[in-house]
Amino acid sequence: MITSAIPAAAPLFQMDGVSKRFGGVRALENAALAVEPGRIHAILGENGAGKSTLIKIMAGVVAPDEGRMLMDGREVTFRSPAEASAAGVTCVFQELSLIPDLSVADNICIVHPPRRFGLIDRQAQRVIAEEALVRAGAEDIHPRMLVKDLPLSRRQLVEIAKALAWKPRILILDEATSALTAADVAKVFSVLMRLRSEGLALLYISHRMHEIAELSDECTVFRNGHNVMSFAAGTHSNGEIVEMMIGREYSNAFPPKPERATDTATPALECRKLGWTDRLRDISFTLGKGEVLGLGGLDGQGQRELLLALFGVLRGTTGSVLVDGKSITLASPAEASSEQIGIALIPEDRKTEGLMLPMTVRENLSFSVLDQVSRGGVINREDEEQLIDEMIKLLTIKTAGLDLPVAALSGGNQQKVVIAKWLMRKPKIILLNDPTRGIDVGTKHEIYLLLRRLADRGTAILFYSTDYDELIGCCDRVLVFYDGSVARELKGSGMTERALIASALNVEDGHVGTAA
Repeated sequence: MITSAIPAAAPLFQMDGVSKRFGGVRALENAALAVEPGRIHAILGENGAGKSTLIKIMAGVVAPDEGRMLMDGREVTFRSPAEASAAGVTCVFQELSLIPDLSVADNICIVHPPRRFGLIDRQAQRVIAEEALVRAGAEDIHPRMLVKDLPLSRRQLVEIAKALAWKPRILILDEATSALTAADVAKVFSVLMRLRSEGLALLYISHRMHEIAELSDECTVFRNGHNVMSFAAGTHSNGEIVEMMIGREYSNAFPPKPERATDTATPALECRKLGWTDRLRDISFTLGKGEVLGLGGLDGQGQRELLLALFGVLRGTTGSVLVDGKSITLASPAEASSEQIGIALIPEDRKTEGLMLPMTVRENLSFSVLDQVSRGGVINREDEEQLIDEMIKLLTIKTAGLDLPVAALSGGNQQKVVIAKWLMRKPKIILLNDPTRGIDVGTKHEIYLLLRRLADRGTAILFYSTDYDELIGCCDRVLVFYDGSVARELKGSGMTERALIASALNVEDGHVGTAA
């Protein structure tokens, strides 16, 4: 390990020579880490670099095979998350641990609810929940609300509040902002700054480089289970950091976009005054064959509802949808994904909407094409293997075997499986719902290249992203949503971050592109 000069202070927590293997897979090898109080320490690396194993060891989820951990200079061993939390180490994992059918207060206090006369003291529980929500910058969430009634971004804030209710000394955040709206991210940043000023040590994992630059005091880069380098924030450029992460020279993240001539052909997809309740209002646009059309705007402005409507999930939509110039009725996802229509949806949450986690990589990949690889209810293994092998190679999915549970793959490879299973149906139109959320930079680059290759072959792509850089770098045009309708269309030189932000806020800006 190469280590640059970092301000000398007594570490609150140290990890030295820690190694962990899962079967024949080396997840961590001789890892070292020092965490100081009142500092934000960023952990960087591709999916599969060892970050998740590192924080699971710190949080008591798994035990290391070798090495030691020290807290306040004394050696510690955490045999469970409860032991780690009792010692002051609490983790907010990327995968939420909330129980949807319980209230916010029940979830926050679920491990140690306050009791009175042997029963849960609801009043005391509500006070604890309110204090934790305020500390997490989520005071507008009512403790009695059911978690299932909250959008994903608000659930993430409840998860942070749940961790803070333990009053930790070390708070680990694993992609804690990946599901948050821009407004919620700003709130969380201000909360983290305040917690740092109060002396809390924060371990921060994110693939969003601008967040790392804005928040962190120190950074440690992991690659292939090793910590490659630790350094003070701001002492290395983004390009240098990415090269440390991927172990090779880093090229431009976004592939070049070809010049698009005026398209007079029949659009692959056309919406005419599409509406649904008060969430979608008079949505009209065309999507050409081989075009990547972006959906921008602040989170929750109708972009997700549009994708669900086009995939036949929503009931009671108004207006009309045309595919290849023919009016269609999208009554169900099965109909939308049929060979005649050819629409595929890459969902927002791969864990709950895109994958069957206990099932194997093979089963997840072939599930969408069982009708193509089976005869009389019996799967033709040769046909199945051929399709799967093509997808493994196309998306460079890294797995120790096809019969491994898909839950064992890294987040980036899980996302590749979600994409691959739909590509096996050879869709004409692909709907993408924030597909790179929580994905490392190397895998993002691979996905960007794949999207451009698909577009070059004539596939039409509708791409919703909360990342402005992605919209600008990947898309030929961007429709910016505001309050359930298309506020503006941006294209060419008008696709800038300033124009996207102004359009998302629905304010006039002299540099904003074409109005819708």
